[in-house]
Amino acid sequence: MNIAIVGATGNVGRKILEVLEKKKLNITELYLVASARSAGQKIIFKGKEHEVFNLETFDFSKIKITFFAAGGKISEKYAPVAAKHSIVIDNSSFYRMDPNVPLIVPQVNPEAINNMKKNIIANPNCSTAQLVIVLKPLHDLFKIQRVVVSTYQSVSGGGKSPMDELIEQTKLSLNNEKIKPKNFTKQIAFNAIPQIDVFTDNGYTKEELKMTNETKKILDEKIELTATCVRIPVMVSHSESVNIQFEKPFSLEKVRDVLSKAEGCEVYDLREDGGYITPIEAEGKNETYISRIREDKTNKNSLNLWIVSDNLLRGAALNAVEIAETLITNNSNGK
Repeated sequence: MNIAIVGATGNVGRKILEVLEKKKLNITELYLVASARSAGQKIIFKGKEHEVFNLETFDFSKIKITFFAAGGKISEKYAPVAAKHSIVIDNSSFYRMDPNVPLIVPQVNPEAINNMKKNIIANPNCSTAQLVIVLKPLHDLFKIQRVVVSTYQSVSGGGKSPMDELIEQTKLSLNNEKIKPKNFTKQIAFNAIPQIDVFTDNGYTKEELKMTNETKKILDEKIELTATCVRIPVMVSHSESVNIQFEKPFSLEKVRDVLSKAEGCEVYDLREDGGYITPIEAEGKNETYISRIREDKTNKNSLNLWIVSDNLLRGAALNAVEIAETLITNNSNGK
């Protein structure tokens, strides 16, 4: 099976390569594709040097699965071209709400892959991906009515340039030098910015609306969700403070039990100093960690959680590769 990665030199593209290195997908040929600026670069994969091809002239006719990790504008222009020959797994936001494109988290709604009509499958927003993987087993048991989520998102969610800027700003701040933001609306070093993406007319940012709309599409249209998304000076891993209101009564014992058994989830909730997972501990890990599990004493049938996950893995590269694995499994089963 021939596989291509568009955006192979970027943050997510390189993470997809890392995940593929560890997986046992039967790859015949791997083609790395990027902009003309990156074409000609060499990247090592499984001990073999691979040259980066120019996206503008790349021939997709020999490809079976194409990962897109180069942003919405690139996906808008080139994903339909690739989809004429291969199945596209797109990491951008461009196709997520297209009714003819399934939005997939394999642990949550793998059956939706059967609704694919354009040969394109969308990967959700990184903050949504880690949220729904936790909500799904709870929804199955207790029926979720409403979710209130506040996110604490790392700068890597914006790409390599914001990561570089955090390092640069931190140095400038420690030297008491003037800071002029480039990728952020305000200083990010030693700060928190309650804006990710642009504002819409209703006062929510696009990032916040993505979480609402994508959760409904992936999990259940009836779930009401409201979000506040905040960028914090952390390199990798997104954190979320989540309040969930259920239709049915629950017990903390049952919540811990079902989350401990859920694929992709790991409960670490010790109720002692340090008995929780932080962004730095989640970095490089495949699991979505759940801590600070407790009842909301102010509202009936309500629960509070703390969720942390590596956004470049669970929210992007790992989820994309798991979609590919699901496709291959379905194909081998004749679905």
